[in-house]
Amino acid sequence: MSWMQKLYETYEQAQNLTHLAQQDQVMPICHSPQNAHIEVVIDGNGQFIRAQVLQKTQIILQATESSASRGNGIAPHGLADKLHYVAGDYEQYKGKNKKKFYFDAYHQQLKSWCTSPYSLPSLQAVLKYIERNSLIQDLVHYKVLHLTDGALQNSWTSKEEKPELFKALPPTSEQGDALICWIIESPDIRQPKTWLDTQVQTSWANYYLSLNDQQDLCLISGEQVGIALNHPAKLRHSGDKAKLVSSNDSSGLTYRGRFIKAEQAQSIGFDVTQKAHNALAWLLKRQGYRQEDYYFVAWAVSGKEIPPALELDSFFNLDTEIKEDLGSDLGASYAQALKKYMNGYVAEKALSVDESVVMMAIDSATPGRMSILYYQEVFAHDYVAKIEKWHQEFCWWQRQSDKAYRWLPSAPALYRVWDAVYGDKVKSASSLKKHTLQRLIPCIVAGQPLPIDIMHNAVKRATNRVAYKKEDKWLWEQNLGIACALYNGFCQRTHHSNFRKEGYNMALETDYHSRDYLFGRLLAIADNIESYTLSLSNENRATNAERLMQRFADQPSSTWLSIYKALDPYMQRLRSRKPAFLQSRTKLLDEVMNAFLTTDFNSDRKLSGEFLLGFHCQRLQLFTKQSSTETTDIIEG
Repeated sequence: MSWMQKLYETYEQAQNLTHLAQQDQVMPICHSPQNAHIEVVIDGNGQFIRAQVLQKTQIILQATESSASRGNGIAPHGLADKLHYVAGDYEQYKGKNKKKFYFDAYHQQLKSWCTSPYSLPSLQAVLKYIERNSLIQDLVHYKVLHLTDGALQNSWTSKEEKPELFKALPPTSEQGDALICWIIESPDIRQPKTWLDTQVQTSWANYYLSLNDQQDLCLISGEQVGIALNHPAKLRHSGDKAKLVSSNDSSGLTYRGRFIKAEQAQSIGFDVTQKAHNALAWLLKRQGYRQEDYYFVAWAVSGKEIPPALELDSFFNLDTEIKEDLGSDLGASYAQALKKYMNGYVAEKALSVDESVVMMAIDSATPGRMSILYYQEVFAHDYVAKIEKWHQEFCWWQRQSDKAYRWLPSAPALYRVWDAVYGDKVKSASSLKKHTLQRLIPCIVAGQPLPIDIMHNAVKRATNRVAYKKEDKWLWEQNLGIACALYNGFCQRTHHSNFRKEGYNMALETDYHSRDYLFGRLLAIADNIESYTLSLSNENRATNAERLMQRFADQPSSTWLSIYKALDPYMQRLRSRKPAFLQSRTKLLDEVMNAFLTTDFNSDRKLSGEFLLGFHCQRLQLFTKQSSTETTDIIEG
């Protein structure tokens, strides 16, 4: 239960964040988020004034343990609730749909609150109004509710335009399910909207806590306090019914065999569980990373800002610190810019190195049960160091969009990694995204090695150039950069003699004579010669190097002979039109081929992912202006 302890501490710290707007603050205990549909305005004496329909308006309402996770039972909220709870005249308008009449339970609870030491004038006004038993009558008169034969319409079947209320309600809901919230217009009331009134929130929390007489030892706080019988839901959104803590299965296998009663399995104070769950819901909404129903969140218990763990796109702006010069090693300048960025959280935002940072991932296998899939507590300096390490080791030139030909040094964003590794499969398999995310999270936040199958799949898809449509050349270039990043990072975290553990430079390494790297350079030069020649004639088609890339990776020596022979007609055309360009490229070809060992050049042994790094670096260098005398050699892909 250390996760609950940390969330409880976070809640206490979050209450001190006074700079946040009210809607962004952590939710008070004994409250729950809900979508409201009708706003009823009354005066301080409980007289009806007006009403209107609300569209997509979420409020924070007063809730009990039972009402916060209610199903079909009778469990009224404290103040704002559905029409069939708050309308004393609902029974007169039920019609054929005999929904239960819950007004008595709502009325008794509100009356008890109003007669307690925690009563407020706004509560008294609502009590006076509902005791008039005229809510539906008033709403019909104000044309908010709609009747058929003297009964509430269950659905709108007319061809005419739907009334506002039917637009606001979910498709399967009826008018009796509309949630009513109250506005009290009175000179004595500072905040007329009851769901925003902090006095009402505090009053309800104090009142409800006073009702809990089941005292026991709280395993989180270590104190004798009122114990929670039910634990909150609605962690991810207002319709979320899944719970992290639940023990209502007395006939199943929740705790049988070890304990007789649920309280023996876990004993948590009501105040503690409310604060812990509210803190988690606040964190997920504020800074959680979402994929379907899978959520990941990292936070400092102190409430201070920390570098994002999975929102990797935020690091693309580091290029402002780096000169766009592909002819030099940018590893040092990128590392310097990254370190400056990370140090900003420690120095400027006062994130001390010894304070606690928590990382947590949750998901639900069923609608009612949620599990913690990943949980880790680290010191702030370890967290920052791991994030920085990921961005250093997995940094490579990344294609940014399909519109502008722009490359920036960065670790790849996760949503791009999915496409680079699995392609269109992820569009119809959301579970594949979540599974991949679960495997990547430890690599980012804990420094674990990258799974080898993820690296291999990325390399394989980037090598298969012909699988991409002509108009998707930008996507292939994006996946090429991602494959290089994953291979580079994989090598640095895998201690094996087959991989270069010190990693690769983002710039072309002309003095690196590895067989696979050199073959990648040769392919890039051949592609550059042919694509440049085609551009001179305004021909838009794939080059031989692109079409044979997959075969080249499997059989490099024999395939290179085919590619090299196919270059001859293009070289003939360049000899008469662009002799200087041809001379520079043929000279470069000779330099690369002379760097081979004879046995390596003649071997058809399959290439590793390293050839993509040589191909990518050489390709970017050739496609970028090298000097003022080679401006005609720039080709924008």
